[in-house]
Amino acid sequence: MELRHLRYFVAVAEELNFTRAAARLHIGQPPLSMQIRALEDEIGVRLFERTQRRVTLTVAGERLLLHARTILSAVDDAVTDAQRAGRGEVGELRIGFTSSLPFTDLLPDALQAYRRCYPAVRLQLREMFTPRQFEAIARGELDVGFVRLQADSAPRGIVLREIARNPLRLVVNAAHRLAGAASVSFRELRDEDFISFPADLGTDLPEVLRKLCLQAGFEPRIVQTAREATTQIGLVAAGLGVAVLPAPLESVRMPRVRYVPLQESEAQFRLAVAVAAQPVSPLLRSFLDVVDQMCGGGH
Repeated sequence: MELRHLRYFVAVAEELNFTRAAARLHIGQPPLSMQIRALEDEIGVRLFERTQRRVTLTVAGERLLLHARTILSAVDDAVTDAQRAGRGEVGELRIGFTSSLPFTDLLPDALQAYRRCYPAVRLQLREMFTPRQFEAIARGELDVGFVRLQADSAPRGIVLREIARNPLRLVVNAAHRLAGAASVSFRELRDEDFISFPADLGTDLPEVLRKLCLQAGFEPRIVQTAREATTQIGLVAAGLGVAVLPAPLESVRMPRVRYVPLQESEAQFRLAVAVAAQPVSPLLRSFLDVVDQMCGGGH
């Protein structure tokens, strides 16, 4: 049985007139009558009682009409769903992001804009450090990641597209000698106690901090580590040392904390979107297009 047979049957059943049904289907009346007879022969029952004056459904025809409408509706829904998937309008998108990204406008604005355009797409968000995002993308566990990095190249199998750059800030206690400075050079931080992330946590910041200090002629003295940036800011507020963190974290306001710009041009993190080096699905493409629009056209 072909779907067109069911469509022909439903048209005749609803019109109860072969001539009107044929016109509705844009086919001739004789071919339509032949197709209905072929359908009756195939299933072995009469679907219509025909006289010169009228056409009526048999009991078998009434039962088939119920199922035929359901089947055709399901087929139409399946086609529509497939078309929407082809346009990137339905499905699930798995998005990774670094911990400081929610403190920027970029991620909230991009997600809000995307949800307005594609409300049927399910979003699965995962906070992860950059190396973990690379691993998850390579394993097929993430579709796209918002990553922070300083390296110019991506791991094998990963494609990066830079979308923004965020400077680093020196985080100091309000009573610190540099709290009121317009900007600070790392040369002025030789004798400071630093608060940083653990070296094995999966963020580049400890290595970036060390590199900037070494360029200024000293090895940083790490007196405390914390796995969360907000914890580091709290430790700065307690007077335990200074920290170096991405500028978006300036939105974490504490009365005893100040954020001071750094003079070194290298004191910044690139923000990029990362995807697997393979053809991009329509679903992912629609998301990347929204991100490009949020970033002024992309790169």
